[in-house]
Amino acid sequence: MTEAQSQALRALLVARLGAPSDWRLESAPRFSDFDLNHEMERPERTLRPAAVLIAVMERPEGPTVLMTRRSDSLASHTGQIAFPGGRLDPGETAVDAALREAWEEVGLDPALVEVLGVGDGYETGTGFAVTPVVGWLKGEPSLKPSPAEVAEVFEAPWNFLMDPANHRRDFYDSEGQPRRWFWAMPYREHYIWGVTAGILRRLCDRLYEDKVA
Repeated sequence: MTEAQSQALRALLVARLGAPSDWRLESAPRFSDFDLNHEMERPERTLRPAAVLIAVMERPEGPTVLMTRRSDSLASHTGQIAFPGGRLDPGETAVDAALREAWEEVGLDPALVEVLGVGDGYETGTGFAVTPVVGWLKGEPSLKPSPAEVAEVFEAPWNFLMDPANHRRDFYDSEGQPRRWFWAMPYREHYIWGVTAGILRRLCDRLYEDKVA
Protein backbone atom coordinates (compact mmCIF):
# COMPACT_ATOMS: atom_id res chain seq x y z
CA MET A 1 0.00 0.00 0.00
CA THR A 2 1.57 3.25 -1.11
CA GLU A 3 1.43 6.45 0.89
CA ALA A 4 -0.79 8.00 -1.78
CA GLN A 5 -3.26 5.08 -1.55
CA SER A 6 -3.28 5.33 2.23
CA GLN A 7 -3.97 9.05 2.18
CA ALA A 8 -6.71 8.61 -0.45
CA LEU A 9 -8.55 6.02 1.65
CA ARG A 10 -8.24 8.09 4.82
CA ALA A 11 -9.57 11.15 2.98
CA LEU A 12 -12.52 9.13 1.62
CA LEU A 13 -13.42 7.86 5.08
CA VAL A 14 -13.28 11.31 6.65
CA ALA A 15 -15.32 12.82 3.81
CA ARG A 16 -18.07 10.18 3.69
CA LEU A 17 -18.46 9.22 7.37
CA GLY A 18 -20.27 11.17 10.04
CA ALA A 19 -18.25 13.33 12.40
CA PRO A 20 -17.96 11.75 15.87
CA SER A 21 -19.05 15.08 17.40
CA ASP A 22 -22.36 14.85 15.49
CA TRP A 23 -23.28 11.47 17.01
CA ARG A 24 -26.35 11.51 19.22
CA LEU A 25 -27.51 8.78 21.57
CA GLU A 26 -31.15 9.33 20.65
CA SER A 27 -30.64 9.05 16.89
CA ALA A 28 -32.63 6.20 15.35
CA PRO A 29 -30.66 3.57 13.38
CA ARG A 30 -30.90 4.04 9.63
CA PHE A 31 -30.60 0.34 8.75
CA SER A 32 -31.54 -2.95 10.35
CA ASP A 33 -31.82 -6.74 10.17
CA PHE A 34 -35.37 -6.15 8.93
CA ASP A 35 -34.27 -4.50 5.67
CA LEU A 36 -34.07 -7.87 3.90
CA ASN A 37 -37.03 -9.36 5.77
CA HIS A 38 -40.16 -7.38 5.10
CA GLU A 39 -42.40 -10.26 6.24
CA MET A 40 -40.97 -10.07 9.74
CA GLU A 41 -42.88 -7.93 12.21
CA ARG A 42 -40.70 -5.15 13.58
CA PRO A 43 -41.40 -4.94 17.32
CA GLU A 44 -42.04 -1.74 19.19
CA ARG A 45 -39.23 -1.56 21.74
CA THR A 46 -36.57 0.58 23.33
CA LEU A 47 -33.26 -0.20 21.66
CA ARG A 48 -30.12 -0.68 23.72
CA PRO A 49 -27.20 1.46 22.43
CA ALA A 50 -24.00 -0.30 21.39
CA ALA A 51 -20.93 0.41 19.28
CA VAL A 52 -18.33 -1.54 17.34
CA LEU A 53 -14.86 -0.58 16.16
CA ILE A 54 -13.97 -1.08 12.51
CA ALA A 55 -10.19 -0.80 12.81
CA VAL A 56 -8.42 -0.30 9.48
CA MET A 57 -4.76 -1.34 9.34
CA GLU A 58 -2.14 -0.39 6.77
CA ARG A 59 -0.43 -3.39 5.18
CA PRO A 60 1.99 -3.54 2.23
CA GLU A 61 -0.49 -5.68 0.29
CA GLY A 62 -3.39 -3.35 1.07
CA PRO A 63 -5.52 -2.21 4.01
CA THR A 64 -7.13 -4.77 6.28
CA VAL A 65 -9.87 -4.76 8.93
CA LEU A 66 -9.40 -6.23 12.39
CA MET A 67 -12.05 -8.87 13.14
CA THR A 68 -12.70 -11.47 15.83
CA ARG A 69 -14.30 -14.86 16.20
CA ARG A 70 -16.37 -14.91 19.35
CA SER A 71 -15.59 -17.44 22.06
CA ASP A 72 -17.51 -20.70 22.05
CA SER A 73 -18.13 -20.24 25.77
CA LEU A 74 -20.27 -17.10 25.39
CA ALA A 75 -23.97 -17.29 26.14
CA SER A 76 -25.01 -15.90 22.72
CA HIS A 77 -23.64 -15.61 19.18
CA THR A 78 -20.94 -18.15 19.98
CA GLY A 79 -18.29 -18.59 17.31
CA GLN A 80 -19.62 -15.80 15.11
CA ILE A 81 -17.41 -13.29 13.33
CA ALA A 82 -17.65 -9.81 14.82
CA PHE A 83 -15.95 -6.49 15.33
CA PRO A 84 -14.71 -5.60 18.80
CA GLY A 85 -17.60 -3.87 20.50
CA GLY A 86 -20.51 -4.00 22.88
CA ARG A 87 -23.14 -1.96 24.70
CA LEU A 88 -22.55 1.59 25.90
CA ASP A 89 -21.98 2.21 29.59
CA PRO A 90 -23.90 5.13 31.13
CA GLY A 91 -22.45 8.46 29.98
CA GLU A 92 -20.37 6.95 27.14
CA THR A 93 -20.38 8.04 23.52
CA ALA A 94 -20.21 5.50 20.71
CA VAL A 95 -16.50 6.27 20.28
CA ASP A 96 -15.86 5.79 24.01
CA ALA A 97 -17.58 2.40 24.01
CA ALA A 98 -15.95 1.15 20.81
CA LEU A 99 -12.45 1.98 22.05
CA ARG A 100 -13.11 0.57 25.53
CA GLU A 101 -14.55 -2.67 24.18
CA ALA A 102 -11.62 -3.10 21.76
CA TRP A 103 -9.24 -2.72 24.69
CA GLU A 104 -11.18 -5.18 26.84
CA GLU A 105 -11.72 -7.77 24.12
CA VAL A 106 -8.45 -7.81 22.19
CA GLY A 107 -6.09 -5.49 24.10
CA LEU A 108 -6.05 -2.82 21.39
CA ASP A 109 -4.45 0.31 22.87
CA PRO A 110 -6.85 3.25 22.28
CA ALA A 111 -3.82 5.51 21.80
CA LEU A 112 -3.09 3.65 18.54
CA VAL A 113 -6.52 4.39 17.07
CA GLU A 114 -7.19 7.55 15.08
CA VAL A 115 -10.98 7.81 14.91
CA LEU A 116 -11.99 8.95 11.43
CA GLY A 117 -15.78 8.91 11.73
CA VAL A 118 -18.94 6.98 12.42
CA GLY A 119 -21.16 5.03 10.06
CA ASP A 120 -24.92 4.59 9.93
CA GLY A 121 -26.62 3.11 12.97
CA TYR A 122 -27.84 -0.47 12.61
CA GLU A 123 -30.73 -2.09 14.50
CA THR A 124 -30.19 -5.75 15.32
CA GLY A 125 -32.90 -8.36 15.64
CA THR A 126 -31.93 -8.72 19.30
CA GLY A 127 -32.76 -5.10 20.06
CA PHE A 128 -29.47 -3.20 19.90
CA ALA A 129 -28.81 0.07 18.08
CA VAL A 130 -25.21 -0.39 16.92
CA THR A 131 -23.01 2.53 15.84
CA PRO A 132 -19.99 1.57 13.69
CA VAL A 133 -16.92 3.61 14.63
CA VAL A 134 -14.19 3.61 11.97
CA GLY A 135 -10.62 4.04 13.17
CA TRP A 136 -7.20 4.03 11.53
CA LEU A 137 -4.41 2.23 13.37
CA LYS A 138 -1.39 4.50 13.72
CA GLY A 139 1.01 1.67 14.59
CA GLU A 140 1.39 -2.09 14.86
CA PRO A 141 -0.80 -3.26 17.76
CA SER A 142 0.29 -5.81 20.35
CA LEU A 143 -2.98 -7.65 20.83
CA LYS A 144 -3.96 -9.78 23.82
CA PRO A 145 -7.39 -11.32 23.18
CA SER A 146 -9.55 -12.05 26.21
CA PRO A 147 -10.13 -15.83 26.09
CA ALA A 148 -13.49 -15.40 27.80
CA GLU A 149 -14.76 -13.34 24.86
CA VAL A 150 -12.56 -13.97 21.81
CA ALA A 151 -11.48 -17.26 20.27
CA GLU A 152 -9.47 -15.74 17.41
CA VAL A 153 -8.34 -12.40 15.98
CA PHE A 154 -7.71 -12.08 12.26
CA GLU A 155 -7.54 -9.50 9.49
CA ALA A 156 -9.75 -9.41 6.41
CA PRO A 157 -8.74 -7.34 3.37
CA TRP A 158 -10.55 -4.02 3.08
CA ASN A 159 -10.82 -4.37 -0.69
CA PHE A 160 -12.47 -7.79 -0.31
CA LEU A 161 -15.01 -6.52 2.22
CA MET A 162 -15.82 -3.44 0.14
CA ASP A 163 -16.33 -5.36 -3.13
CA PRO A 164 -20.06 -5.95 -3.78
CA ALA A 165 -19.12 -9.04 -5.80
CA ASN A 166 -18.25 -10.69 -2.47
CA HIS A 167 -21.58 -9.78 -0.85
CA ARG A 168 -24.31 -12.37 -1.09
CA ARG A 169 -27.78 -12.84 0.35
CA ASP A 170 -28.04 -16.07 2.31
CA PHE A 171 -30.94 -17.40 4.37
CA TYR A 172 -32.01 -19.92 6.94
CA ASP A 173 -35.40 -21.45 7.64
CA SER A 174 -36.99 -21.97 11.04
CA GLU A 175 -40.07 -24.15 11.42
CA GLY A 176 -43.23 -22.08 11.41
CA GLN A 177 -41.36 -18.83 10.68
CA PRO A 178 -40.79 -16.81 7.50
CA ARG A 179 -37.49 -17.40 5.75
CA ARG A 180 -34.79 -15.20 7.29
CA TRP A 181 -32.47 -13.42 4.83
CA PHE A 182 -29.14 -11.85 5.72
CA TRP A 183 -25.94 -10.57 4.14
CA ALA A 184 -22.90 -12.84 4.08
CA MET A 185 -19.28 -12.36 2.98
CA PRO A 186 -17.43 -15.67 3.32
CA TYR A 187 -13.69 -15.04 3.56
CA ARG A 188 -11.41 -18.08 3.53
CA GLU A 189 -12.51 -20.26 6.46
CA HIS A 190 -14.48 -17.42 8.06
CA TYR A 191 -18.20 -17.02 7.45
CA ILE A 192 -18.90 -13.31 7.97
CA TRP A 193 -22.67 -12.83 8.18
CA GLY A 194 -25.60 -11.25 9.97
CA VAL A 195 -25.10 -7.93 11.71
CA THR A 196 -21.37 -7.79 10.94
CA ALA A 197 -21.94 -8.33 7.23
CA GLY A 198 -24.92 -5.97 7.26
CA ILE A 199 -22.84 -3.18 8.76
CA LEU A 200 -20.10 -3.76 6.18
CA ARG A 201 -22.61 -3.76 3.34
CA ARG A 202 -24.06 -0.43 4.47
CA LEU A 203 -20.58 1.01 4.96
CA CYS A 204 -19.70 -0.03 1.41
CA ASP A 205 -22.91 1.60 0.19
CA ARG A 206 -22.04 4.86 1.94
CA LEU A 207 -18.42 4.98 0.80
CA TYR A 208 -18.76 3.58 -2.70
CA GLU A 209 -22.35 4.30 -3.69
CA ASP A 210 -21.46 4.13 -7.39
CA LYS A 211 -20.34 0.48 -6.97
CA VAL A 212 -23.37 -0.89 -5.10
CA ALA A 213 -26.43 -1.87 -7.10
